[in-house]
Parts: sequence; C-alpha cells; structure tokens
Amino acid sequence: MLIFVLRMKQTILIIEDDATFGTMLQKWCCRNGFDAGLCSDVSSAQTTLSTKTVDLVLTDLRLPDGDGILLLHWMRDMNMDTPVIVMTSYGEIQSAVAAMKLGAEDFLEKPMNPAILKEKIEQALSKKTIETKPTKQVKPNADGMVMGKSAVARQMYDHIQRVAPTRMSVLIIGESGTGKEYAARMIHENSSRRSKPFIAVDCGSLSRELAPSELFGHMKGSFTSAIEDKTGVFVQADGGTVFLDEVGNLSYDVQIQLLRALQEQKVRPVGSVKDIKVDVRILAATNENLEEAIAEGRFREDLYHRLNEFSLFIPPIRDRKGDIEIFANEFLRQANEELDKKIEGFSPEAMALLEKHHWSGNLRELRNTVRRLVLFASKNQITPDEIPAFALQPMHEDLALQPDNEREQIESVLRKTRGNKTLAAQLLKIDRKTLYNKMHLYGIKL
Repeated sequence: MLIFVLRMKQTILIIEDDATFGTMLQKWCCRNGFDAGLCSDVSSAQTTLSTKTVDLVLTDLRLPDGDGILLLHWMRDMNMDTPVIVMTSYGEIQSAVAAMKLGAEDFLEKPMNPAILKEKIEQALSKKTIETKPTKQVKPNADGMVMGKSAVARQMYDHIQRVAPTRMSVLIIGESGTGKEYAARMIHENSSRRSKPFIAVDCGSLSRELAPSELFGHMKGSFTSAIEDKTGVFVQADGGTVFLDEVGNLSYDVQIQLLRALQEQKVRPVGSVKDIKVDVRILAATNENLEEAIAEGRFREDLYHRLNEFSLFIPPIRDRKGDIEIFANEFLRQANEELDKKIEGFSPEAMALLEKHHWSGNLRELRNTVRRLVLFASKNQITPDEIPAFALQPMHEDLALQPDNEREQIESVLRKTRGNKTLAAQLLKIDRKTLYNKMHLYGIKL
C-alpha cells in the first residue's frame, strides 16, 4: 500500500509495499520538484507522520499491516489535517468513497495518468495555507518502541485503533511481560483524552487499607497517618484515563467502591461526606482468569462486566512470528544508547536462537536478555558464542519454586528479605506481580 507526504520544499512520503512501484513514484516526485521519502507499511507511516511536518499523504488502499482506511482513522484521531489522496484499483471505488467520508481529499484510480496525478496533488496543496501547520507529534506506541508486524500483532493494533476513540472500558488480558500497560497507553494516546493525564496504578502493590486512599483520596485526620489531605488517582486523572494493572488483586471491599465510582462517575475521599464528580476512562489489565476468581468469590461479577465492555488480548511474544527480530533489534538500539555501546546487530544464527526460545517472560524477558547481551558483548555483532546458556534459560523453568512447597518457599524468602517483595521476587526468579498473585493465592500476609 502507498502513501506520499509533502513538506515545504513540499515533501512526499511514499508508503508502498511494492518496492519497484514505490521507487518509481519516489523518482517521479523528485523530478516534479518535491522531496520524497519511501515507507512500506502503516506503522512506519504513523511514525513519520508523528515526528515530521507533512503537506500531503497519498495512499493506496492496500498495505501489509492494514489499509488506507485504518490510516485515515488514525490521522483523524490524531487531529491531523494533512490532505490525503487515495489511490484505488479497479473495483475499489466503494472503499474510496468510504475514505472520502473519513476526510480524504480525493482519489485516483490505477493505472494512474501522471498528468492527472500531478494536477490532483497541486489542487490538494493549493487548499493549504502558505505556512503549513505542523502535525501533532504523538508517538504511535509507548516508550518509543516499534510496532510488531505479525498477523496477531496487526489484529491487536486494529482492535486498539477501533476501541481507542470510544468511551468503552477495556479489559486487557495477557501474560506477564506482554506489554499490557504499553497497550493501555496506546489506547489513551489514540483517544480524544490524549491531552489529559494517563495514570497507571499497580493494584498488586496496594494494601487493603491504603487502596481506597490511593484511588479516591482522603481527608486530613481520617486515619492515623492522614496528616494532610490527599488527592486520589481518580481526581488527578479527571478528563483522562486510569489504568488499573492487575485489577484482580483489589480487595472485595475496594471492588465495591470502584464499582460505584464507575457507575456514578463520582468518588468520595476517605473521611469526607461529599462526593467529587469525575470524568475518567478505565482501562484494566490482568494475567489471571477473572471468571475463575468470580466463581471462587474473589471478584465481583458486576464489576467484571463493567470493566469488560471490550476485551483486548495481548498475545505472548512466542506466538508473534516475525516480531521477535523486530523487538530484539529495537531493544538492542535502546541498550546501545543506555550503555554507550555500538553493537551493530545479531548474526542470523544468533537471531535464530532468540526466535527458538520460549520467552516465558515475553517482551520484558527479551528486553532484559538483550541488555545483558549488549553489556557483555565483546564483538561488534552478537553471535551464538556471545549468548551464554543462562541468557536463554526460560524465566520460569529454572525456578526453585515447586507446586508442592511454593507457599513455604515464598514465606521463607519473605522472612529473609524482611518483607522486601522486590528482592524476594528476584531471589525466587519470578516477577513482582507473579509474587503478589501467589501471595494472594496462598493467603500470605506480612
């Protein structure tokens, strides 16, 4: 699929998965007095549109990771007023009409007449003011991370783009380390609330006593340690988005208060007799089966349905064929920058090892592994002999924890660390959220 972008000297960015055709169009643009760049998919177009001022987008209706309609939706959600010309093949006129309804300036049917193409480009540009308005610079994904291109990843991004502009609550489901907060930030950044706060809350770290205060606030003197008024997360995020990570860890009492806040869009700080009206969108995440928690009486069914107006599944990295290389190279770039190294990349054999690994810890484990490899790399390229055996041990396969004595081991380690959960999780070789879940499962209290 194809996209052009023009700047002043007006620039055309071509997005075309047919390299030959794309190069031909790029040369045509240069011959006709435009700067021209070339991309091959929607995600790279979004990156360019998010970081550069453009004058025109020329897009076909077919791209490897989406289509022109999806791109138009995204541009509209980003409040981009860049004119768009859609290129269509025979039989796609209905889709072109749909694109026009979304704000496309015009469309051209293939095969194109160069004279008509130039005329339509000039007409579209003539409608813009002399001084081009910069496009809104919004990251297409959180933390500058690249977007995967596998089929399941494209489906996930499509779901994000569809639900982001709505007011629906979203329950994000996936294993630990898959990037659930990253997905939540993408939803926020692609919504009309993007200019308002996004506040993430780790529900696993909230004690039963302090959770109401953290979420809803408290008044000075409402309990022993309340030495001053506290503004809760819901009020802080007014107009924006609250992300409740590991929502299944909230106590039953707090679940009741949360349900009221969602239904009535108002909260009452601890110790107050007055409600505060709030406007927040709720995104929640979990790596446990909430339906089982409902059956066991640990989670309210009415709250579950209120949170689960839309379900978004984040697939594990091992099921995203082709994405491991993309993320590994991005994590290598980040590690080079962080560690002041200049590792050029992975050899094909080293990448094959990474792609064969199970990655129980998903993107988090992959990122940590790549950082270690970059730190210890002695060559300008990571090769199989640069990858020690420990680097590719599955995160959970070497655990000392065994089902028959998990509770005893967890309690023992917590005693040794004097209740330091972060250190305990490191010693047990599990992530902190998994530790919280297991403590909840076994009823372990400090």
